[in-house]
Amino acid sequence: MRNISPLQKERLNYQPKLAGVLKNGIKNISATLGEKTSAVKDADAIQQLFANIYGKELVTFSSTEASGEFDVKNVGVILSGGQAPGGHNVIAGLYDALKQANPKNELFGFLGGPSGIVDGNYVKFTDDFINEYRNTGGFDIIGSGRTKLETEEQFREVWNQCQNLNINAIVIIGGDDSNTNACMLAQWLDEKNTGIQVIGCPKTIDGDLKNDQIEISFGFDTATKTYAELVGNIQRDANSAKKYWHFIKLMGRSATHVALEVALQTQPNITLISEEVEERKMSLSSIVDYITDIVAKRGNNGKNFGIALIPEGLIEFIPEMKVMISELNDILALAEDDKDYTNIKSKEAKYALITTRMTDNSANVFNSLPEIIKEQLMMDRDPHGNVQVSKIETEKLLIEMVSERLAKLKEEGKYTGKFSAQSHFFGYEGRCAMPSNFDADYCYSLGYNAFALIQAGFTGYLSCIKNLTKPATEWVAMGVPLTMMMNMEKRHGKMKPVIQKALVEINGPVFKELENNREDWALNDRYIFPGAIQYFGPSEVCDITTQTLILEQRKAVKC
Repeated sequence: MRNISPLQKERLNYQPKLAGVLKNGIKNISATLGEKTSAVKDADAIQQLFANIYGKELVTFSSTEASGEFDVKNVGVILSGGQAPGGHNVIAGLYDALKQANPKNELFGFLGGPSGIVDGNYVKFTDDFINEYRNTGGFDIIGSGRTKLETEEQFREVWNQCQNLNINAIVIIGGDDSNTNACMLAQWLDEKNTGIQVIGCPKTIDGDLKNDQIEISFGFDTATKTYAELVGNIQRDANSAKKYWHFIKLMGRSATHVALEVALQTQPNITLISEEVEERKMSLSSIVDYITDIVAKRGNNGKNFGIALIPEGLIEFIPEMKVMISELNDILALAEDDKDYTNIKSKEAKYALITTRMTDNSANVFNSLPEIIKEQLMMDRDPHGNVQVSKIETEKLLIEMVSERLAKLKEEGKYTGKFSAQSHFFGYEGRCAMPSNFDADYCYSLGYNAFALIQAGFTGYLSCIKNLTKPATEWVAMGVPLTMMMNMEKRHGKMKPVIQKALVEINGPVFKELENNREDWALNDRYIFPGAIQYFGPSEVCDITTQTLILEQRKAVKC
């Protein structure tokens, strides 16, 4: 066994709680078909693209009399995309269910993400191997990657590898893009009558893979508790020193679920929500005015400290910035083959050429930005051709602009305080944390349930566990057709099928909780210090889930 800490040693012995009927054992459950489903949007296009697996029924599991030994089913598993706490327990749950069904079953882990199954790089799991990773964070058990499975050549290689290893089913553990690829693979394999099943599991700490069926993606609980501990520690420090404003950028590009959840756990002075900024068409100037007003009021009251939470993707939600960045992405994509651009050596000359190809409004926005932000906007694009927002120091941009506004207020005699700011970015700190009890239990159930879906003969489904605010004994094990969550979106200039992202609803109960309290939290020090994740002790401390899930489920019950 590897060198491990005393805490990890204890966590290896933790036995996760299984959802509802799953605790009866894999041989004591049966599947029941529910209502047929349709795509959340663009149903005709989705049905045409996924003719073989579209419109399938919801699946629930219930107790039944024990069956005899099942036929051998070998399974391959892939970790796809960014890390999220609990991934190892999905694999552990899958392995335990598979071995309960038939000890001759084998589980193969493909190394380095989806490329592993294309290239044939794998390990075969054993009891000793699995036991070293139970209830641990990270994806280091087999590694992860961001290779997309979407081409005919890749699909044929997947089929070849499955034939070579006698694999009957593939489980893809990932977020919305990864499970979109799972859906495409399921369609191709079914269309070719291969008999190979594909099941997905919902993973992303961003919290944007959720809908009426998927209550929460795994990893979100642990990651937000980890960030909340860090924010709470900084709040305690700020309240002690009373001389710094801390601007904290939090992971979450496309949605602000992380920052919103952390705000509800810690009650900082300022929390920006990207979706609110876009919905209410807030300009960069108005955002700076909002922050400056709170800083000035606190400073004039002798409070020269505070906490501001900034979502990672904020800059892309500010209307004029969004337009400018879109233009910039298109211009830079074309500039790769443009000698007039590639031959330019100085940054200033590149800026000048770029702005001549922008609309006047976008050029003015670009030119108004500090030099460091311009440089970051010009960095290499991500695989989708978009700006890498995690590298844009939005928190530092806001600090600089707020500082300038405060200096003017001071000149006008309207501000008597002092402004000194610190910047932080919390992202990687939460991705591989040791999973909370909730995520350990939830993930183990997701993996176990994934094999239940395989054993029952389903393909093109997402493993789903519902009723998550209740004790695990009341959780409901289900299967949800992947096509049910899909719509068409423009990617690289073409309309493609993708799982619809869930953004923060500004009319929803979670945002309203923030909105109803933000004025009080802004000027008064209502800080909460959550402390470290607790693994041992009373259930009300160790097994609690997120405020987001509690508020959403409370509304669902009322409805």
